[in-house]
Amino acid sequence: MARMIDQVRALKLPSNMMQFAARGALSVPPDENLEILVYLAKHNRVFGELARMTLAGWDEKASLTAASDPKTAREVLDYLISPDNIRPALLPSLLENPSVPEAELAKFAISASTGNIAAMLQSARVRGSQPILESLRSNPYLKQNDVTTVAELLNGGKSIPPTNVVADVSSTAAAPHVPEVGPASIPIRQSVEPAAPPELIPGAEKEEEVSEEAVTAYLAEHATEIIAEQDKPFQPIGGIMDLLGADYFPVSAVQDVTVNTEPLPSTAPSAATAAKPAIATPGRIAPKPPTPARRENTMQKINGLDVKGRIQLALKGNKEERSILIRDGTKVVALAVLDAPKLSDGEVEKFALQKNVLEAVLRQIPLKRRFMKNYIVVRNLVANPRTPLDLGLGLMKHLLSQDLKNISANKEVSETVRKLALKMYKQKLDAANKK
Repeated sequence: MARMIDQVRALKLPSNMMQFAARGALSVPPDENLEILVYLAKHNRVFGELARMTLAGWDEKASLTAASDPKTAREVLDYLISPDNIRPALLPSLLENPSVPEAELAKFAISASTGNIAAMLQSARVRGSQPILESLRSNPYLKQNDVTTVAELLNGGKSIPPTNVVADVSSTAAAPHVPEVGPASIPIRQSVEPAAPPELIPGAEKEEEVSEEAVTAYLAEHATEIIAEQDKPFQPIGGIMDLLGADYFPVSAVQDVTVNTEPLPSTAPSAATAAKPAIATPGRIAPKPPTPARRENTMQKINGLDVKGRIQLALKGNKEERSILIRDGTKVVALAVLDAPKLSDGEVEKFALQKNVLEAVLRQIPLKRRFMKNYIVVRNLVANPRTPLDLGLGLMKHLLSQDLKNISANKEVSETVRKLALKMYKQKLDAANKK
């Protein structure tokens, strides 16, 4: 007897049965139900979105069984380990499942969140795999203690002695020969200075639009919150950066290089020095020529900022920076993004649908009249399972019939929201039929 999944692939089921399949309501074994949902989510344009919503709220116990079973279909395992779909509770089982390819785990490691990194470093399979560890070392979320752990694991479990990039001046006599890196130290340093400002990053050239007075006023208004959170580092809600897709796989890690920028003595150079202008000064590392900013640079910049710095970047930064800072676990920073003058309606539409933001962000959006004039924002807030129940129920009266119908079938939102959406849909349908 043919399996139901084969009929789904061959499009032999009627439309109503396909809809049941996308809701996970077919009378088939749990593993086949999951396989059908993943197939629809990845390949079916009509029912794919509904299948993805069903998968996002799929029973955790059944999902855990599939994640740990080596016999689970490869397509299902690939879907579960994808950065866009990963559920933290499933990660330990997926890491140890031999049917999950090492290449997929290496791909996941490059953009794993801080919490997922911790889970990976506890996995025996990860700790013994050089390709996965190499990818993990390139992760911009990696904290300093994790960097050390990964380096030790790559070194066979041996500790790595601390080293400084800039050589100690006291040991220059015994230092090896430094290769020629430029005509002289001063010209090299001067050539770097024009490339240093962050305004060179695309989108940052318009920072002047936000006045310093506006930033100062915001900081003063939230001074109490800032003082309370001033030592809190950047910690994103959830784990996956929106800007890091499943196919994002940097070639190598971005390493910070310390450059000695202290001024040189003002004494006139000796004749011997003038005769050898090409010899680099000991202890000085010439920086590489400026290169276009990479995605890693934005993450590293944000990681290096305190709360005040992140607030200023939220108000004055570009779209990519706002998309990261809206997920900041520090409330005063995340809410500053919503006050950014350059914030577009399209960005707010995405924020309203995100599950990896603070509840305070979702509560703040409806308080701004500009955002509430956008129907997509209202619809996305109601459809977002993270939206507080009281807020979602209050906004539901603004939705059109079709959207009420879609939400009533969305298993990801609470049962209360679904029932009220179905009731309101039927009421609007009856009212339309009476006309």
